[in-house]
Amino acid sequence: TESSAGMLALGEICDRRTDGRTITRGLRTDGIATLLGPVFGGFPTSAFAQNVGVVSLTRVRSRYVVAAAGGALLILGAFPVLGAVVSLVPMPVLGGAGIVLFGSIAVSGIRTLSEAGLDDSSNIILVAVALGAGIIPLAAPTFYAGFPAWAQTVLGSGISAGALVAVVLNLFFHHLGTHSRTAVALKSS
Repeated sequence: TESSAGMLALGEICDRRTDGRTITRGLRTDGIATLLGPVFGGFPTSAFAQNVGVVSLTRVRSRYVVAAAGGALLILGAFPVLGAVVSLVPMPVLGGAGIVLFGSIAVSGIRTLSEAGLDDSSNIILVAVALGAGIIPLAAPTFYAGFPAWAQTVLGSGISAGALVAVVLNLFFHHLGTHSRTAVALKSS
């Protein structure tokens, strides 16, 4: 869910249409990277939303810049002295950068929501309930304590809880609900 959302946000930032094929290719690449990370002694990887914020702020969209940054990270990893120099960046500087990055991610999300047709009441309900479901694990971490373990795993993450609610409500309002609305309209005419 998080990787797909990042791909959609990057597509909007870069003015490129993000279709199902593009997301499939991105998820496949993300999966391959996750498999290869531990082979080289690293951790499984994931696409991070912070990168969406960096692209949004800098407007640098070149894959060559990404490759150069990857090369710089490899060099930093190969020479611990260089990594130690980078670790000298003061925490307030990192905190300030984090606020700007995460704020820009929120703005990307708001921009996406503004294109969702929020003049329709069903879309307003969908967004409101999905946001609420996503906030519950943060606001009340023990809210799902009485649920079965599998439900706690799914609903305990704000991202997965919000995404699950959004998908279910989208199906209900825009796919299942459409047929019943049409049937009611036909019966009344």
